[in-house]
Amino acid sequence: MSELTGIERKDVTLGAGAHIRVVGKGRKERCVPLTKQTVAVLQAWLREPVRGNTQTLFPNACGGRLSADGVQYLLAKHTAVAREACPSLQQKQVTPHALRHTTAMELLQAGVDRAVIALWLGHESVETTQIYLEANLAMKEEILAKTTPVEGNPGRYRPDDQLVAFLSSL
Repeated sequence: MSELTGIERKDVTLGAGAHIRVVGKGRKERCVPLTKQTVAVLQAWLREPVRGNTQTLFPNACGGRLSADGVQYLLAKHTAVAREACPSLQQKQVTPHALRHTTAMELLQAGVDRAVIALWLGHESVETTQIYLEANLAMKEEILAKTTPVEGNPGRYRPDDQLVAFLSSL
């Protein structure tokens, strides 16, 4: 989370090759590419007046660096609003780490190589990224085990389309 709260305005590059320079653990730097939608939001955000005496990209109400608690507060506030429009969020715990994990899984499901995902997330090795993927597979296997019919016919189990769609959405 310190990567997010430590970003300064000078770390943002918009236009062709839009990216943000972030500093992670061990003061390691990396560039994270931005989607067109994120660029549009950041362009609007950067037109806002600077708060306080800081160049922090996402300052707190007083203009200082946003704390981890501040990020969690804002996420909880906006998650509560989102839950009203999206009931499926009612049973989900939304945390900064959950968003990071979701990003990793979406990249994997889009066919992005695990080594590239590791670089994107700032992991030292692909093995660290693999933890995300194994946790998700274990969770899906646990859910699948709960759906096995008690009195099934011998042979290969074939879940219906609704179950497959549900499991794919996890």
